[in-house]
Amino acid sequence: MSAVQTIDIPSVIDSNRLSRSQLLILIMVGLTVVMDGFDVQSMGYVAPAIIADWGVSKAELGPVFGAGLFGMLVGSLTLSVLADKIGRRPVLIWATVFFSLCMLVTAHVTSIGQLQVIRFVTGLGLGAIMPNALALVGEFSPRNKRVTLMMLVSCGYTIGAVLGGLVSAWMIPLWGWQSVFYLGGIFPLLIAALMYVFVPESMQFLVVKGRRLDEVGRTLRRIDPSLKVDGSTRYALAETAQGSAPVVELFREGRGVATVLLWVVNFMNLLNLYFLSSWLPTIATSAGLSTSTAVMVGTTLQVGGVLGTLLMGPVIDRIGFFKVLVPCFALAALSIALIGQPGIGLPLLFLVVTVTGFCIIGGQPAVNALAATYYPTALRSTGLGWSLGIGRWGSIAGPVLGGLLIQFEWSNSEIFLAMAVPTVIAALMLFLFAHTGGTASAPAARVDGDIVH
Repeated sequence: MSAVQTIDIPSVIDSNRLSRSQLLILIMVGLTVVMDGFDVQSMGYVAPAIIADWGVSKAELGPVFGAGLFGMLVGSLTLSVLADKIGRRPVLIWATVFFSLCMLVTAHVTSIGQLQVIRFVTGLGLGAIMPNALALVGEFSPRNKRVTLMMLVSCGYTIGAVLGGLVSAWMIPLWGWQSVFYLGGIFPLLIAALMYVFVPESMQFLVVKGRRLDEVGRTLRRIDPSLKVDGSTRYALAETAQGSAPVVELFREGRGVATVLLWVVNFMNLLNLYFLSSWLPTIATSAGLSTSTAVMVGTTLQVGGVLGTLLMGPVIDRIGFFKVLVPCFALAALSIALIGQPGIGLPLLFLVVTVTGFCIIGGQPAVNALAATYYPTALRSTGLGWSLGIGRWGSIAGPVLGGLLIQFEWSNSEIFLAMAVPTVIAALMLFLFAHTGGTASAPAARVDGDIVH
């Protein structure tokens, strides 16, 4: 009788070059993230047209923006837990279908109240995209490129936001603001259909759950056609199966300290990211810059973010998260403090804003990747979803805090000095994570045994 073959799935992925099947998965999931960015930012692009069309004030749209962010927060917290129970693939696909249909409905709303409700409901689906996209990408990526690939997919969010602005500027004058929502609904539906055909479930997830092992074999053969897989093949993962994936599991087996630290880092960084994205052009205008120059300052922040996302990943893959992120956030604290200094020259302002975007916006996908690589398979979507969900409280607090500081008539210098503090806290939390929270680069070291099915 021949010996039963046991295949170590992560070893197979790590020892092979990216196959066409894996590249197709990355592209499909990446396109979903692009549409996520497009649809999240779509409200900002159509707001001026809605104000003109409905004759409402800018202040009346404030609750609409807040409703969308709150919906994403709830979606992140709830659907990420569901994904660790039923799978990343179904949650990612059906969340995409859900927010696509909501976008199509949005084109037909006729009042602020209706718009507020539909943006909250749309946010529920949008909140599920990033945690499950990154979990799936990480589980199909070789170890030596994992962070780079996750950050490249994360960059799709910013690309979608930028494309949304360009497309909206072209479409709204021709076909009205409703056309933006039609586009934001139709394309994700097409992507969801393609994902249904071409994107398999995470092999690690199926092995952990002991489900559809024949599907695991088929997926493995697409990655390495030389493998001999049959009904007797067993699959190994270096981690312990979880009975369920409740949030309480994030605090067991020594994960509690790291979980809290990740939540604080996300809260602080997203607070600053959304403060800067919301208020930087306005504050720049109040400092005497022309409107066009102030808009360029805001654009420079996003450009710096794209550069950070693209360049940080390969460095992190080589030297680790903490040697990059701790000094990165420390540098961001300095650059944010410099933005508001009186008498700063325009060339220096553009430089420090670029550095700020590089560190703050570019650093967020790295923090997401840190969470995705830290937690074991059975908790990955929950861990990443709750980390982002807690962080979204910061995304709500950031613009509100900025408005309060302006209302209290703080000087620009005082405002930016104050906003440097959250980044200092984020850097400190990452430093503590490195020394007390565990090793994110080797999550398997934190579990007790092997799963074999």
